[in-house]
Amino acid sequence: MSTPITPIALTIAGSDSGGGAGIQADLKAFSALGVFGCSVISSLTAQNTLGVQGVYPIPPAFVQQQIHSVLSDINVGAIKTGMLATADIIAAVAESLQAYPGIPFVLDPVMVATSGDRLLAEDAIETLIRQLIPVATLITPNLHEAAALLNESVATDLSGMQVQGEKLLALGAKAVLMKGGHTDGEQASDLLITLDSAEVFSAPRLHTKNTHGTGCTLASAIAAGLAKQLPLKEAVQQAKEYLHNALSHSEKLQIGQGSGPVHHFYKFHP
Repeated sequence: MSTPITPIALTIAGSDSGGGAGIQADLKAFSALGVFGCSVISSLTAQNTLGVQGVYPIPPAFVQQQIHSVLSDINVGAIKTGMLATADIIAAVAESLQAYPGIPFVLDPVMVATSGDRLLAEDAIETLIRQLIPVATLITPNLHEAAALLNESVATDLSGMQVQGEKLLALGAKAVLMKGGHTDGEQASDLLITLDSAEVFSAPRLHTKNTHGTGCTLASAIAAGLAKQLPLKEAVQQAKEYLHNALSHSEKLQIGQGSGPVHHFYKFHP
C-alpha cells in the first residue's frame, strides 16, 4: 500500500509576534486545512492586536537562502507570499521563484496592516508590479491595495471592482481576486477575474472586531487548496468558506485589547 502524497505549501512572509497574521496565520491556516506548511521569513515585526510597533527586514540574500533550502529539498505544491517589506526583498523573491515556474503562486500584496500601519515601503510598489505580479497564478488585493497598485480611487461596488481587477490582470497575473470586505452591504463579496471569466463569491457580512490576519488567512487557504491540486475556483470557494467560519467563531477567542485574530482552528477547538 503506497503512502499518500502529503500536500505541502510554502509561505514567504513577515513574522507577527502577536500570532494573528503573517507567517503565524499562514501556518495555522495550512494546518487547519490539512496541508504541511513550510516558511520563509521576509521580516520580523514587533506587533500585537493594537498595531505594529517595529519592523526589521531580513537581508534579501538570506531570504533567498531560505527559499532555496526549502524548494531544493521539499516537494512544495503551492507558494504564497505576504508581507515582503522592501523593494530589495521583492526582487530577491522574484529572482528565486524564476527557477520554479510550475508551482502555483498566490501573491497577497500586503501593504497596510489591519491597524493601519504601513507594511510595504512606498518605493517597493513598482518593483512588486514589475517583478512579482507577472509571475503570479493569483493576486489577492483588498480594495485599498488594488487602488494603490493602480494609483486610482478605491472601488465602491462590484462594477468598479471588475474594472480595476481587469486592469490588474493586464499587468500579467493569471487571475485576480478582488476582496470586497471593505464595501457596504449585508454581503461580503469577492470577485475572481480570469482571462475568460468573472465570478462572485459572497458570504453574509460578519460584524466582529476580530479581523486581524483575514487577508493572510484567505490567501493561505487558497494556497492550501492549490497544494491539494484543486482547480482555482474551487480553491477560492473553499478558502472563502473557511475564512467565513474562522471569523464567525472568532468571538470565542479573547486575545489582546485590539483587533483580535480569527479562529483558525474552530473545527478542532469549537
